[in-house]
Amino acid sequence: MLASSGGGTDQLALGGLLVAVTALLLIAYYVEVPYPIVLVVGGLGLGFVPGVPQVQLEPDVVLVLFLPPLLYGAAFFSSLRDLRANLQPVASLSIGLVVATMLVVGVVAHAAIDDLSWAAAFTLGAVLAPTDPVAATAIAGRLGAPKRFVTVVEGESLINDASALILFKFAVAAVVAGSFSLPAAVGEFLLSSAGGIAIGIGVAAVIAKVRKPLDDPLTEISISLLSPFLAYLPANAVGTSGVLAAVTAGIWLGWRAPVLVTPETRLQSTAVWEVLMFVLNAALFILLGTQLPGIVDGVSDQYSMATFIGWAALLTFTVVAVRFAWVIPRAIFDRVLRNQARELKNPVAPWGETFLVAFTGMRGAVSLAAALAIPQVTDAGEPFPGRDLIILVVYLVILFTIVGEGLALGPIIRRLGLSDASTHEAKEAKARLKAAMAAIDRLDELGSEAWVGQDSAARLKATYEFRVRRFKARFDEDDDGVIEDRSQAYQRLRREALEAERRELIRLRDIGFIHSDVLHKIERDLDLEDLRLDRRD
Repeated sequence: MLASSGGGTDQLALGGLLVAVTALLLIAYYVEVPYPIVLVVGGLGLGFVPGVPQVQLEPDVVLVLFLPPLLYGAAFFSSLRDLRANLQPVASLSIGLVVATMLVVGVVAHAAIDDLSWAAAFTLGAVLAPTDPVAATAIAGRLGAPKRFVTVVEGESLINDASALILFKFAVAAVVAGSFSLPAAVGEFLLSSAGGIAIGIGVAAVIAKVRKPLDDPLTEISISLLSPFLAYLPANAVGTSGVLAAVTAGIWLGWRAPVLVTPETRLQSTAVWEVLMFVLNAALFILLGTQLPGIVDGVSDQYSMATFIGWAALLTFTVVAVRFAWVIPRAIFDRVLRNQARELKNPVAPWGETFLVAFTGMRGAVSLAAALAIPQVTDAGEPFPGRDLIILVVYLVILFTIVGEGLALGPIIRRLGLSDASTHEAKEAKARLKAAMAAIDRLDELGSEAWVGQDSAARLKATYEFRVRRFKARFDEDDDGVIEDRSQAYQRLRREALEAERRELIRLRDIGFIHSDVLHKIERDLDLEDLRLDRRD
Protein backbone atom coordinates (compact mmCIF):
# COMPACT_ATOMS: atom_id res chain seq x y z
CA MET A 1 0.00 0.00 0.00
CA LEU A 2 2.90 2.35 0.74
CA ALA A 3 5.81 2.31 -1.67
CA SER A 4 9.17 2.15 0.11
CA SER A 5 12.53 2.97 -1.33
CA GLY A 6 14.59 4.65 1.31
CA GLY A 7 14.02 2.84 4.60
CA GLY A 8 14.71 5.42 7.30
CA THR A 9 14.14 8.27 4.86
CA ASP A 10 10.62 7.03 4.12
CA GLN A 11 9.95 6.65 7.83
CA LEU A 12 11.00 10.24 8.46
CA ALA A 13 8.83 11.38 5.55
CA LEU A 14 5.88 9.43 6.91
CA GLY A 15 6.43 10.98 10.34
CA GLY A 16 6.50 14.41 8.72
CA LEU A 17 3.25 13.59 6.92
CA LEU A 18 1.56 12.72 10.21
CA VAL A 19 2.79 15.98 11.73
CA ALA A 20 1.44 17.87 8.71
CA VAL A 21 -1.97 16.20 9.08
CA THR A 22 -2.06 17.19 12.74
CA ALA A 23 -1.15 20.75 11.78
CA LEU A 24 -4.01 20.84 9.26
CA LEU A 25 -6.47 19.69 11.91
CA LEU A 26 -5.20 22.38 14.28
CA ILE A 27 -5.68 24.98 11.56
CA ALA A 28 -9.26 23.77 11.03
CA TYR A 29 -9.88 24.03 14.77
CA TYR A 30 -8.50 27.52 15.25
CA VAL A 31 -10.00 29.11 12.12
CA GLU A 32 -13.33 27.38 12.88
CA VAL A 33 -13.64 25.90 9.40
CA PRO A 34 -15.01 22.34 8.93
CA TYR A 35 -12.07 20.00 8.65
CA PRO A 36 -12.93 18.57 5.18
CA ILE A 37 -12.31 22.02 3.67
CA VAL A 38 -8.84 22.25 5.21
CA LEU A 39 -7.97 18.60 4.51
CA VAL A 40 -8.94 18.67 0.85
CA VAL A 41 -6.80 21.77 0.28
CA GLY A 42 -3.99 20.58 2.56
CA GLY A 43 -3.95 17.13 1.01
CA LEU A 44 -3.51 18.70 -2.40
CA GLY A 45 -0.52 20.68 -1.14
CA LEU A 46 1.04 17.78 0.78
CA GLY A 47 1.05 15.59 -2.29
CA PHE A 48 3.50 17.89 -4.03
CA VAL A 49 5.88 18.37 -1.08
CA PRO A 50 9.30 16.84 -1.93
CA GLY A 51 9.99 13.63 -0.01
CA VAL A 52 6.41 12.74 0.79
CA PRO A 53 5.99 8.95 0.38
CA GLN A 54 4.14 7.83 -2.73
CA VAL A 55 0.99 5.92 -1.73
CA GLN A 56 -0.74 3.38 -3.95
CA LEU A 57 -4.21 2.40 -2.76
CA GLU A 58 -5.67 -0.82 -4.08
CA PRO A 59 -9.28 -0.36 -5.30
CA ASP A 60 -10.59 -3.35 -3.30
CA VAL A 61 -8.98 -1.98 -0.14
CA VAL A 62 -10.84 1.30 -0.55
CA LEU A 63 -14.21 -0.36 -1.07
CA VAL A 64 -13.86 -2.86 1.77
CA LEU A 65 -11.84 -0.91 4.33
CA PHE A 66 -13.27 2.60 4.04
CA LEU A 67 -16.83 2.50 2.71
CA PRO A 68 -18.61 -0.01 5.02
CA PRO A 69 -17.73 1.75 8.32
CA LEU A 70 -18.34 5.21 6.83
CA LEU A 71 -21.79 4.26 5.56
CA TYR A 72 -22.71 2.19 8.62
CA GLY A 73 -21.62 4.93 11.02
CA ALA A 74 -23.62 7.59 9.20
CA ALA A 75 -26.67 5.31 9.15
CA PHE A 76 -26.33 4.32 12.81
CA PHE A 77 -26.46 7.91 14.06
CA SER A 78 -29.28 8.97 11.75
CA SER A 79 -32.89 9.27 12.91
CA LEU A 80 -35.26 6.70 11.41
CA ARG A 81 -38.27 8.77 12.48
CA ASP A 82 -36.94 11.91 10.81
CA LEU A 83 -36.07 9.97 7.67
CA ARG A 84 -39.61 8.57 7.48
CA ALA A 85 -41.12 12.02 8.05
CA ASN A 86 -39.10 13.43 5.14
CA LEU A 87 -39.18 10.31 2.98
CA GLN A 88 -40.48 12.01 -0.18
CA PRO A 89 -37.77 14.68 -0.54
CA VAL A 90 -35.07 12.27 0.63
CA ALA A 91 -36.12 9.59 -1.87
CA SER A 92 -36.36 12.15 -4.67
CA LEU A 93 -32.86 13.45 -4.00
CA SER A 94 -31.19 10.15 -3.21
CA ILE A 95 -32.59 8.16 -6.14
CA GLY A 96 -34.06 10.41 -8.81
CA LEU A 97 -31.40 13.13 -8.56
CA VAL A 98 -28.62 10.53 -8.47
CA VAL A 99 -29.79 8.98 -11.74
CA ALA A 100 -30.25 12.42 -13.33
CA THR A 101 -26.80 13.56 -12.19
CA MET A 102 -25.14 10.42 -13.52
CA LEU A 103 -26.81 10.77 -16.92
CA VAL A 104 -26.24 14.51 -17.36
CA VAL A 105 -22.64 14.42 -16.11
CA GLY A 106 -21.98 11.43 -18.34
CA VAL A 107 -23.30 13.23 -21.42
CA VAL A 108 -21.38 16.44 -20.62
CA ALA A 109 -18.16 14.57 -19.81
CA HIS A 110 -18.35 12.51 -23.00
CA ALA A 111 -18.88 15.64 -25.06
CA ALA A 112 -16.24 17.76 -23.33
CA ILE A 113 -13.41 15.36 -22.48
CA ASP A 114 -11.40 14.05 -25.38
CA ASP A 115 -11.47 10.31 -26.03
CA LEU A 116 -13.60 9.50 -22.97
CA SER A 117 -15.89 6.58 -23.83
CA TRP A 118 -19.57 6.57 -22.93
CA ALA A 119 -19.09 3.89 -20.29
CA ALA A 120 -16.16 5.71 -18.70
CA ALA A 121 -18.12 8.99 -18.82
CA PHE A 122 -21.07 7.42 -17.01
CA THR A 123 -18.61 5.93 -14.50
CA LEU A 124 -17.46 9.49 -13.83
CA GLY A 125 -21.12 10.53 -13.52
CA ALA A 126 -21.81 7.80 -10.96
CA VAL A 127 -18.74 8.78 -8.95
CA LEU A 128 -19.90 12.42 -8.79
CA ALA A 129 -23.56 11.59 -8.10
CA PRO A 130 -23.49 11.16 -4.27
CA THR A 131 -23.21 14.19 -2.00
CA ASP A 132 -21.23 14.51 1.21
CA PRO A 133 -22.90 15.92 4.34
CA VAL A 134 -19.84 16.28 6.57
CA ALA A 135 -18.95 19.92 5.88
CA ALA A 136 -22.58 20.93 5.41
CA THR A 137 -23.84 19.49 8.69
CA ALA A 138 -20.75 20.69 10.55
CA ILE A 139 -21.54 24.27 9.55
CA ALA A 140 -25.30 23.85 9.85
CA GLY A 141 -25.04 22.39 13.33
CA ARG A 142 -22.88 25.26 14.54
CA LEU A 143 -25.25 27.86 13.11
CA GLY A 144 -28.44 26.12 14.28
CA ALA A 145 -29.77 25.49 10.76
CA PRO A 146 -33.35 24.18 10.43
CA LYS A 147 -33.69 20.60 11.63
CA ARG A 148 -35.64 19.57 8.53
CA PHE A 149 -32.85 20.84 6.27
CA VAL A 150 -30.23 18.88 8.23
CA THR A 151 -32.41 15.75 8.15
CA VAL A 152 -32.98 15.98 4.39
CA VAL A 153 -29.29 16.59 3.61
CA GLU A 154 -28.10 13.79 5.89
CA GLY A 155 -30.82 11.38 4.72
CA GLU A 156 -30.08 12.14 1.08
CA SER A 157 -26.37 11.49 1.54
CA LEU A 158 -27.06 8.29 3.44
CA ILE A 159 -29.22 6.74 0.74
CA ASN A 160 -27.63 8.30 -2.33
CA ASP A 161 -24.33 6.72 -1.34
CA ALA A 162 -26.01 3.35 -1.83
CA SER A 163 -27.86 4.20 -5.05
CA ALA A 164 -24.85 5.94 -6.63
CA LEU A 165 -22.48 3.10 -5.77
CA ILE A 166 -24.86 0.54 -7.28
CA LEU A 167 -24.91 2.59 -10.48
CA PHE A 168 -21.12 2.91 -10.22
CA LYS A 169 -20.86 -0.88 -10.06
CA PHE A 170 -22.82 -1.29 -13.29
CA ALA A 171 -20.91 1.48 -15.08
CA VAL A 172 -17.56 -0.04 -14.12
CA ALA A 173 -18.78 -3.51 -15.15
CA ALA A 174 -19.70 -2.12 -18.57
CA VAL A 175 -16.16 -0.81 -19.04
CA VAL A 176 -14.42 -3.87 -17.62
CA ALA A 177 -16.53 -6.44 -19.48
CA GLY A 178 -16.99 -4.32 -22.60
CA SER A 179 -20.77 -4.84 -22.81
CA PHE A 180 -23.95 -3.48 -21.23
CA SER A 181 -27.64 -4.48 -21.26
CA LEU A 182 -30.16 -1.97 -19.86
CA PRO A 183 -32.95 -4.50 -19.07
CA ALA A 184 -30.47 -6.81 -17.38
CA ALA A 185 -29.02 -3.87 -15.42
CA VAL A 186 -32.46 -2.73 -14.22
CA GLY A 187 -33.37 -6.24 -13.08
CA GLU A 188 -30.04 -6.70 -11.36
CA PHE A 189 -30.39 -3.27 -9.75
CA LEU A 190 -33.73 -4.19 -8.18
CA LEU A 191 -32.54 -7.64 -7.12
CA SER A 192 -29.29 -6.23 -5.73
CA SER A 193 -31.13 -3.56 -3.76
CA ALA A 194 -33.74 -5.93 -2.31
CA GLY A 195 -31.12 -8.52 -1.46
CA GLY A 196 -28.86 -5.97 0.23
CA ILE A 197 -31.72 -4.64 2.38
CA ALA A 198 -32.80 -8.17 3.36
CA ILE A 199 -29.27 -9.22 4.30
CA GLY A 200 -28.79 -5.98 6.26
CA ILE A 201 -31.94 -6.60 8.29
CA GLY A 202 -31.03 -10.25 8.90
CA VAL A 203 -27.48 -9.47 10.01
CA ALA A 204 -28.70 -6.63 12.26
CA ALA A 205 -31.26 -8.93 13.93
CA VAL A 206 -28.58 -11.52 14.66
CA ILE A 207 -26.16 -8.90 16.00
CA ALA A 208 -28.92 -7.50 18.23
CA LYS A 209 -29.61 -10.93 19.72
CA VAL A 210 -25.90 -11.47 20.37
CA ARG A 211 -25.39 -8.05 21.97
CA LYS A 212 -28.57 -7.93 24.07
CA PRO A 213 -27.32 -10.08 26.99
CA LEU A 214 -23.78 -8.65 26.95
CA ASP A 215 -22.52 -6.21 29.55
CA ASP A 216 -18.89 -5.74 28.57
CA PRO A 217 -17.96 -2.53 26.70
CA LEU A 218 -14.84 -3.97 25.09
CA THR A 219 -16.69 -6.96 23.64
CA GLU A 220 -19.68 -4.89 22.52
CA ILE A 221 -17.56 -2.20 20.87
CA SER A 222 -15.56 -4.89 19.06
CA ILE A 223 -18.81 -6.35 17.70
CA SER A 224 -19.96 -2.86 16.77
CA LEU A 225 -16.78 -2.23 14.77
CA LEU A 226 -17.23 -5.54 12.96
CA SER A 227 -20.94 -4.95 12.23
CA PRO A 228 -20.54 -2.99 8.97
CA PHE A 229 -18.27 -5.70 7.56
CA LEU A 230 -20.56 -8.49 8.78
CA ALA A 231 -23.32 -6.91 6.69
CA TYR A 232 -21.27 -5.69 3.73
CA LEU A 233 -19.09 -8.74 2.97
CA PRO A 234 -21.80 -11.47 2.81
CA ALA A 235 -24.06 -9.25 0.70
CA ASN A 236 -21.21 -8.45 -1.64
CA ALA A 237 -20.19 -12.12 -1.85
CA VAL A 238 -23.63 -13.23 -3.07
CA GLY A 239 -23.88 -10.42 -5.62
CA THR A 240 -26.28 -8.11 -3.79
CA SER A 241 -25.61 -4.57 -2.59
CA GLY A 242 -23.12 -4.60 0.25
CA VAL A 243 -23.58 -0.84 0.53
CA LEU A 244 -27.34 -1.13 1.18
CA ALA A 245 -26.71 -4.02 3.57
CA ALA A 246 -24.33 -1.88 5.65
CA VAL A 247 -26.69 1.11 5.57
CA THR A 248 -29.73 -0.98 6.50
CA ALA A 249 -27.90 -2.69 9.36
CA GLY A 250 -26.72 0.70 10.61
CA ILE A 251 -30.22 2.21 10.60
CA TRP A 252 -31.79 -0.86 12.25
CA LEU A 253 -29.18 -1.18 15.00
CA GLY A 254 -29.08 2.57 15.55
CA TRP A 255 -32.82 2.61 16.20
CA ARG A 256 -32.50 -0.34 18.61
CA ALA A 257 -29.32 0.89 20.32
CA PRO A 258 -31.01 2.64 23.30
CA VAL A 259 -32.37 -0.72 24.54
CA LEU A 260 -29.45 -2.89 23.45
CA VAL A 261 -26.48 -1.34 25.23
CA THR A 262 -25.67 -0.11 28.71
CA PRO A 263 -24.90 3.57 29.43
CA GLU A 264 -21.20 2.80 29.92
CA THR A 265 -20.95 1.03 26.56
CA ARG A 266 -22.94 3.77 24.84
CA LEU A 267 -20.56 6.50 26.06
CA GLN A 268 -17.47 4.60 24.97
CA SER A 269 -18.79 3.31 21.65
CA THR A 270 -20.05 6.73 20.58
CA ALA A 271 -16.60 8.21 21.18
CA VAL A 272 -14.93 5.33 19.31
CA TRP A 273 -17.20 5.73 16.29
CA GLU A 274 -16.79 9.51 16.16
CA VAL A 275 -13.02 9.11 16.11
CA LEU A 276 -13.14 6.27 13.57
CA MET A 277 -15.30 8.17 11.09
CA PHE A 278 -13.15 11.26 11.51
CA VAL A 279 -9.95 9.27 10.87
CA LEU A 280 -11.37 7.46 7.84
CA ASN A 281 -12.58 10.70 6.25
CA ALA A 282 -9.26 12.42 6.96
CA ALA A 283 -7.25 9.45 5.69
CA LEU A 284 -9.10 9.39 2.37
CA PHE A 285 -8.41 13.06 1.68
CA ILE A 286 -4.75 12.87 2.70
CA LEU A 287 -4.02 9.54 0.97
CA LEU A 288 -5.51 10.80 -2.26
CA GLY A 289 -3.44 13.97 -1.96
CA THR A 290 -0.27 11.89 -1.75
CA GLN A 291 -1.32 10.00 -4.90
CA LEU A 292 -1.95 13.12 -6.95
CA PRO A 293 1.64 13.67 -8.17
CA GLY A 294 1.68 10.22 -9.76
CA ILE A 295 -1.77 10.75 -11.24
CA VAL A 296 -0.80 14.16 -12.63
CA ASP A 297 2.41 12.71 -14.10
CA GLY A 298 0.42 9.96 -15.77
CA VAL A 299 -1.83 12.38 -17.66
CA SER A 300 0.33 15.49 -17.97
CA ASP A 301 1.80 14.33 -21.26
CA GLN A 302 -1.72 14.29 -22.76
CA TYR A 303 -3.38 17.37 -21.25
CA SER A 304 -2.32 20.51 -19.43
CA MET A 305 -3.39 21.25 -15.87
CA ALA A 306 -5.41 24.19 -17.16
CA THR A 307 -7.41 21.75 -19.27
CA PHE A 308 -8.20 19.60 -16.24
CA ILE A 309 -9.24 22.64 -14.24
CA GLY A 310 -11.53 23.67 -17.09
CA TRP A 311 -13.15 20.23 -17.23
CA ALA A 312 -13.57 20.16 -13.45
CA ALA A 313 -15.11 23.66 -13.47
CA LEU A 314 -17.55 22.57 -16.19
CA LEU A 315 -18.56 19.42 -14.29
CA THR A 316 -18.86 21.37 -11.04
CA PHE A 317 -21.24 23.77 -12.76
CA THR A 318 -23.08 20.74 -14.18
CA VAL A 319 -23.67 18.99 -10.85
CA VAL A 320 -24.77 22.27 -9.24
CA ALA A 321 -27.08 23.14 -12.15
CA VAL A 322 -28.64 19.66 -12.21
CA ARG A 323 -29.31 19.90 -8.48
CA PHE A 324 -31.06 23.27 -8.77
CA ALA A 325 -32.97 22.06 -11.84
CA TRP A 326 -34.18 19.06 -9.84
CA VAL A 327 -34.92 20.63 -6.44
CA ILE A 328 -36.69 23.87 -7.43
CA PRO A 329 -39.23 22.41 -9.92
CA ARG A 330 -39.97 19.56 -7.54
CA ALA A 331 -40.64 22.05 -4.74
CA ILE A 332 -43.03 24.02 -6.99
CA PHE A 333 -44.81 20.81 -8.01
CA ASP A 334 -45.08 19.74 -4.36
CA ARG A 335 -46.62 23.08 -3.39
CA VAL A 336 -49.20 22.87 -6.18
CA LEU A 337 -50.25 19.35 -5.19
CA ARG A 338 -50.50 20.20 -1.49
CA ASN A 339 -52.52 23.35 -2.17
CA GLN A 340 -54.94 21.36 -4.29
CA ALA A 341 -55.24 18.70 -1.60
CA ARG A 342 -55.43 21.33 1.16
CA GLU A 343 -52.82 19.32 3.06
CA LEU A 344 -51.77 21.22 6.17
CA LYS A 345 -50.52 18.48 8.52
CA ASN A 346 -47.02 18.41 7.06
CA PRO A 347 -46.46 21.81 5.45
CA VAL A 348 -43.85 22.24 2.75
CA ALA A 349 -40.50 23.76 3.58
CA PRO A 350 -40.18 27.54 3.14
CA TRP A 351 -38.38 28.76 0.03
CA GLY A 352 -35.27 29.61 2.03
CA GLU A 353 -34.86 26.00 3.12
CA THR A 354 -35.56 24.82 -0.43
CA PHE A 355 -32.79 27.07 -1.78
CA LEU A 356 -30.46 25.81 0.95
CA VAL A 357 -31.11 22.18 -0.01
CA ALA A 358 -30.54 23.01 -3.67
CA PHE A 359 -27.28 24.78 -2.86
CA THR A 360 -25.88 22.10 -0.56
CA GLY A 361 -24.45 19.58 -2.99
CA MET A 362 -20.87 19.13 -1.86
CA ARG A 363 -18.98 16.03 -2.95
CA GLY A 364 -16.63 14.28 -0.55
CA ALA A 365 -15.37 11.04 0.94
CA VAL A 366 -17.66 8.60 -0.88
CA SER A 367 -16.83 10.11 -4.28
CA LEU A 368 -13.16 9.87 -3.34
CA ALA A 369 -13.48 6.23 -2.35
CA ALA A 370 -15.44 5.36 -5.49
CA ALA A 371 -12.90 7.09 -7.75
CA LEU A 372 -10.04 5.23 -6.09
CA ALA A 373 -12.00 1.96 -6.38
CA ILE A 374 -12.06 2.09 -10.19
CA PRO A 375 -10.17 -1.02 -11.37
CA GLN A 376 -6.78 -0.46 -12.93
CA VAL A 377 -7.34 -2.97 -15.76
CA THR A 378 -10.26 -4.44 -17.73
CA ASP A 379 -11.04 -8.13 -18.31
CA ALA A 380 -9.04 -7.89 -21.51
CA GLY A 381 -5.95 -6.85 -19.57
CA GLU A 382 -6.04 -3.29 -20.90
CA PRO A 383 -5.74 -0.27 -18.59
CA PHE A 384 -9.11 1.11 -17.48
CA PRO A 385 -9.73 3.94 -19.95
CA GLY A 386 -9.28 7.37 -18.39
CA ARG A 387 -8.86 6.11 -14.80
CA ASP A 388 -6.22 8.67 -13.77
CA LEU A 389 -8.11 11.37 -15.63
CA ILE A 390 -11.34 10.54 -13.79
CA ILE A 391 -9.62 10.52 -10.39
CA LEU A 392 -7.98 13.90 -10.98
CA VAL A 393 -11.20 15.51 -12.25
CA VAL A 394 -13.16 14.08 -9.32
CA TYR A 395 -10.64 15.47 -6.85
CA LEU A 396 -10.87 18.92 -8.43
CA VAL A 397 -14.69 18.84 -8.36
CA ILE A 398 -14.56 17.86 -4.69
CA LEU A 399 -12.13 20.72 -4.10
CA PHE A 400 -14.38 23.24 -5.86
CA THR A 401 -17.60 22.12 -4.16
CA ILE A 402 -16.28 21.65 -0.63
CA VAL A 403 -14.28 24.86 -0.56
CA GLY A 404 -16.71 26.99 -2.56
CA GLU A 405 -20.05 25.79 -1.22
CA GLY A 406 -18.67 24.92 2.21
CA LEU A 407 -17.40 28.43 2.88
CA ALA A 408 -20.53 30.04 1.43
CA LEU A 409 -23.03 27.90 3.34
CA GLY A 410 -22.64 29.73 6.66
CA PRO A 411 -23.19 33.24 5.25
CA ILE A 412 -26.18 31.98 3.23
CA ILE A 413 -27.81 30.49 6.35
CA ARG A 414 -27.34 33.80 8.17
CA ARG A 415 -28.47 35.85 5.17
CA LEU A 416 -31.68 33.84 4.81
CA GLY A 417 -32.34 34.06 8.53
CA LEU A 418 -32.73 30.29 8.83
CA SER A 419 -30.91 29.75 12.12
CA ASP A 420 -33.27 28.26 14.69
CA ALA A 421 -30.85 27.47 17.52
CA SER A 422 -33.37 28.85 20.01
CA THR A 423 -35.96 26.32 18.83
CA HIS A 424 -33.50 23.49 19.33
CA GLU A 425 -32.70 24.71 22.84
CA ALA A 426 -36.41 25.01 23.69
CA LYS A 427 -37.11 21.44 22.56
CA GLU A 428 -34.15 20.19 24.55
CA ALA A 429 -35.36 22.02 27.68
CA LYS A 430 -38.87 20.57 27.25
CA ALA A 431 -37.46 17.06 26.84
CA ARG A 432 -35.38 17.43 30.00
CA LEU A 433 -38.45 18.78 31.84
CA LYS A 434 -40.58 15.80 30.81
CA ALA A 435 -37.80 13.37 31.77
CA ALA A 436 -37.49 14.96 35.23
CA MET A 437 -41.27 14.78 35.76
CA ALA A 438 -41.24 11.11 34.75
CA ALA A 439 -38.53 10.49 37.37
CA ILE A 440 -40.65 12.19 40.07
CA ASP A 441 -43.66 10.04 39.13
CA ARG A 442 -41.54 6.91 39.40
CA LEU A 443 -40.19 7.95 42.80
CA ASP A 444 -43.76 8.43 44.03
CA GLU A 445 -44.65 4.94 42.80
CA LEU A 446 -41.69 3.43 44.65
CA GLY A 447 -42.27 5.37 47.87
CA SER A 448 -44.03 2.45 49.63
CA GLU A 449 -41.40 -0.15 48.71
CA ALA A 450 -39.54 -1.62 51.70
CA TRP A 451 -36.11 -1.18 50.13
CA VAL A 452 -36.61 2.56 49.50
CA GLY A 453 -35.15 4.78 52.21
CA GLN A 454 -37.46 7.72 52.83
CA ASP A 455 -34.62 10.18 53.42
CA SER A 456 -32.88 9.10 50.20
CA ALA A 457 -36.11 9.29 48.20
CA ALA A 458 -36.87 12.76 49.60
CA ARG A 459 -33.42 14.09 48.70
CA LEU A 460 -33.58 12.65 45.20
CA LYS A 461 -37.10 13.95 44.67
CA ALA A 462 -36.04 17.42 45.81
CA THR A 463 -33.26 17.37 43.20
CA TYR A 464 -35.73 16.55 40.42
CA GLU A 465 -38.27 19.09 41.67
CA PHE A 466 -35.63 21.82 41.51
CA ARG A 467 -34.78 20.69 37.97
CA VAL A 468 -38.46 20.93 37.01
CA ARG A 469 -38.67 24.48 38.38
CA ARG A 470 -35.50 25.41 36.56
CA PHE A 471 -36.65 24.25 33.13
CA LYS A 472 -40.16 25.62 33.61
CA ALA A 473 -38.61 29.00 34.33
CA ARG A 474 -37.09 29.03 30.84
CA PHE A 475 -40.60 29.24 29.39
CA ASP A 476 -41.75 31.93 31.84
CA GLU A 477 -41.48 35.39 30.30
CA ASP A 478 -41.65 36.97 33.79
CA ASP A 479 -38.81 34.86 35.18
CA ASP A 480 -36.10 36.99 36.84
CA GLY A 481 -33.33 34.41 36.36
CA VAL A 482 -32.88 33.64 40.05
CA ILE A 483 -33.39 29.89 39.63
CA GLU A 484 -30.92 29.69 36.72
CA ASP A 485 -28.36 31.71 38.69
CA ARG A 486 -28.71 29.34 41.64
CA SER A 487 -28.23 26.36 39.32
CA GLN A 488 -25.11 27.84 37.74
CA ALA A 489 -23.69 28.64 41.19
CA TYR A 490 -24.32 25.05 42.29
CA GLN A 491 -22.62 23.69 39.17
CA ARG A 492 -19.61 25.91 39.80
CA LEU A 493 -19.44 24.69 43.40
CA ARG A 494 -19.74 21.05 42.26
CA ARG A 495 -16.92 21.49 39.76
CA GLU A 496 -14.67 22.94 42.46
CA ALA A 497 -15.39 19.89 44.64
CA LEU A 498 -14.70 17.51 41.76
CA GLU A 499 -11.40 19.24 41.06
CA ALA A 500 -10.42 18.81 44.72
CA GLU A 501 -11.18 15.08 44.41
CA ARG A 502 -8.96 14.84 41.32
CA ARG A 503 -6.05 16.61 43.03
CA GLU A 504 -6.28 14.24 45.99
CA LEU A 505 -6.38 11.17 43.73
CA ILE A 506 -3.29 12.36 41.87
CA ARG A 507 -1.51 12.92 45.21
CA LEU A 508 -2.44 9.40 46.35
CA ARG A 509 -1.14 7.99 43.06
CA ASP A 510 2.11 9.96 43.32
CA ILE A 511 2.90 8.70 46.84
CA GLY A 512 2.10 5.11 45.86
CA PHE A 513 -1.07 4.73 47.94
CA ILE A 514 -3.11 3.70 44.86
CA HIS A 515 -2.18 2.29 41.47
CA SER A 516 -2.86 4.08 38.20
CA ASP A 517 -5.69 1.71 37.32
CA VAL A 518 -7.54 2.77 40.50
CA LEU A 519 -6.91 6.41 39.62
CA HIS A 520 -8.31 5.94 36.11
CA LYS A 521 -11.42 4.11 37.34
CA ILE A 522 -12.35 6.80 39.90
CA GLU A 523 -11.30 9.57 37.52
CA ARG A 524 -13.72 8.28 34.91
CA ASP A 525 -16.61 8.54 37.39
CA LEU A 526 -15.60 12.10 38.24
CA ASP A 527 -15.34 12.98 34.54
CA LEU A 528 -18.86 11.68 33.91
CA GLU A 529 -20.19 13.87 36.71
CA ASP A 530 -18.25 16.84 35.34
CA LEU A 531 -19.56 16.24 31.84
CA ARG A 532 -23.10 16.25 33.15
CA LEU A 533 -22.50 19.65 34.77
CA ASP A 534 -20.93 21.05 31.63
CA ARG A 535 -24.07 20.09 29.74
CA ARG A 536 -26.09 22.06 32.31
CA ASP A 537 -28.32 19.18 33.35
